[in-house]
Amino acid sequence: MTLPTRFDWYKLQQFCSEVFINAGVSTKEAAIVSESLIQADLRGVESHGVVRTAIYLKRIEKNMIDPKARVTIEAEDDAIVLVNGNNNFGSVVGSKALDIALHKAKEKGAAIVGVKGSNHFGTGAFYALKAIEKNMILMVMSNASQTMPPTGGVRPFIGTNPLAIGVPAGNEIPYILDMATSVVARGKIIVAAQKGNDIPLGWAIDKEGNPTTDAEAALEGSVLPVGGPKGYAISMFIDILSGVLTGAGFGKYVNNMYENWEEPQNVGHFFVAIDINRFMPIEFFKQRMDLYIREIKAEPKANGVEEIFIPGEIEYHRVNERKTNGIKLPLAVAEELAQIGKRYNIDLEQAAFIENVNQGLKEAHN
Repeated sequence: MTLPTRFDWYKLQQFCSEVFINAGVSTKEAAIVSESLIQADLRGVESHGVVRTAIYLKRIEKNMIDPKARVTIEAEDDAIVLVNGNNNFGSVVGSKALDIALHKAKEKGAAIVGVKGSNHFGTGAFYALKAIEKNMILMVMSNASQTMPPTGGVRPFIGTNPLAIGVPAGNEIPYILDMATSVVARGKIIVAAQKGNDIPLGWAIDKEGNPTTDAEAALEGSVLPVGGPKGYAISMFIDILSGVLTGAGFGKYVNNMYENWEEPQNVGHFFVAIDINRFMPIEFFKQRMDLYIREIKAEPKANGVEEIFIPGEIEYHRVNERKTNGIKLPLAVAEELAQIGKRYNIDLEQAAFIENVNQGLKEAHN
């Protein structure tokens, strides 16, 4: 029987959750990790989706992630909190930090939560969406292991340190910016290498500092900052806030999860939450956001442009499409998940997408 490559998003999320539970992760935290992975695949950020399942499991097995660790508060003031993830999953640590930030912001009007002792925490949009559900504005940053050179340099020194911002709207789609400070997330180059595909010129340089379209050579070299020195400067600032300020790793002290099997990653994050109601009633704010968004989308379009999109809008539509039509995985990723399933006695094929079957259940999931 041919292995399926298109999967029902909810069943695939359940598959991942069961895998993590069988690997020793609590039911609650396995649900968080699997939701984070599926959310990435639904939004089209495949580099942060279920393709990460294998490396997460390997780091558990090698004691590089501690799924039993308790996330703790190390310092707390009126609206500022320092959280220690104690080497649990990044998405678990990030979710705890987000909860604290939203609670504090509701009490104080705004809150800042710094995080140390964490791991790769998935996409920033995962947290932005949850803040939007609570009618909050959220800015979240994270540092990462060395993959990008400083402007003028050749070898990696800083990470592709991401920045995400979420802002609620009323009847319009909310504003969600979720970007790496590199031209492209390194995970996309990893996916290209897995598929045997070339990458566009301008994404990366090889280890000698030469521009390359070879994904494997790019992985041995460096990805490039978005906007040249501007992206480098923003990435450095994110590293300062997420790493230097919190006590987490920074620069070369953020360990690579694919290469370092001696020490935890010690990734740092930085959350800033704002209670909109402290500025104006939330419904009035949403009306203003709707007006703003509609006026942007009504702007004159350049030749060949059919629609002007706001940040996060394309991903919003992609989520709906993939919830309806399933998530398509590369065969190599499906095969890897199938092997993982066999190890834990869970059948991946049970998560296969079947056209026009259980449509009512799918709608309920939506």
